[in-house]
Amino acid sequence: MPNSLSHRRLVSCSLAALALFALGAGLSGCAGMSDTIAPAFADPAKYDLYDCKQLEPERKSLATRTAELQGLMTKAETGVAGPVVAELAYRNEYIALRGQSKLADEAWQKNRCQESKPEAPTTAAAPAKGGRSKASRAAN
Repeated sequence: MPNSLSHRRLVSCSLAALALFALGAGLSGCAGMSDTIAPAFADPAKYDLYDCKQLEPERKSLATRTAELQGLMTKAETGVAGPVVAELAYRNEYIALRGQSKLADEAWQKNRCQESKPEAPTTAAAPAKGGRSKASRAAN
């Protein structure tokens, strides 16, 4: 009877190890997904009707969120089960964002858009001599 119990434990441990190996192999396939697959996770017509003024903030927003996700994935990978957590928690959104970014960049190029120049900061009118404005002097 003890021999049967140890045999079951061995089979159980072997199956668990095989399952973990299969999970790791499956997730590593996701990590190797190239940029050619990423647009499949995004709506190809989403940016067709966007003009340059709409595309510019959208591209910046996508780049910011992609960088955030990349940072979260990198941070998660430092933990004990990090690569698995990074794949399960962030990879799908990351791939979708990469696809959207690629489509937004294609629309940007198709529309021949150019980055807008940052606006020069406007300075407020300096108060009149004596530290008070005309409005505050008129109120007195």
